[in-house]
Amino acid sequence: MIKEKKKKTKDEIEETSTVCTNSNEDEGATFYVSIDKLQDHGVNSGDIAKLKQAGICTIKGMLMVTKKELLLIKGISEMKLEKMIEAAQKLENLEFISANQVMKKRTKIRKITTGSSNFDNLLCGGVESQAITEIFGEFRTGKTQLCLTLCVTAQLSQDIGGGGGKVIYIDTENTL
Repeated sequence: MIKEKKKKTKDEIEETSTVCTNSNEDEGATFYVSIDKLQDHGVNSGDIAKLKQAGICTIKGMLMVTKKELLLIKGISEMKLEKMIEAAQKLENLEFISANQVMKKRTKIRKITTGSSNFDNLLCGGVESQAITEIFGEFRTGKTQLCLTLCVTAQLSQDIGGGGGKVIYIDTENTL
């Protein structure tokens, strides 16, 4: 099956620009480096605008897109791209992490109960925290019910299998 890329409407481009220019500096801590910082390293503002139109708003976001995809952006040549990537790597510290460091981070992961011991066993103890879990399946198979149950159990105390935390619930619908 071939997916066609839909051209962005003017409203979608403006929305992307708005999303790209908003930051949380007023909250005190920034969790990302804006793509605009590339300009401080000699990247043309027009090229930065092209990245924003393509939906790339952060340095880390640019570094995670393949070179092949970035070269598909109209007006971005291979030389420009190399310069942008070099500047982005200076701004965003992406280091190698050893297996020992990964294991230390994994000790902080909690398993949140699904409310069913059989399902928890199938998932090796429950749904992992600090991760994005995608749930998909046929119509009327209990996906929403599972998600709503997880919303509750994630807020329960840790001593009864909960996460003792907060929840954000995002529900999307595919309209193909």
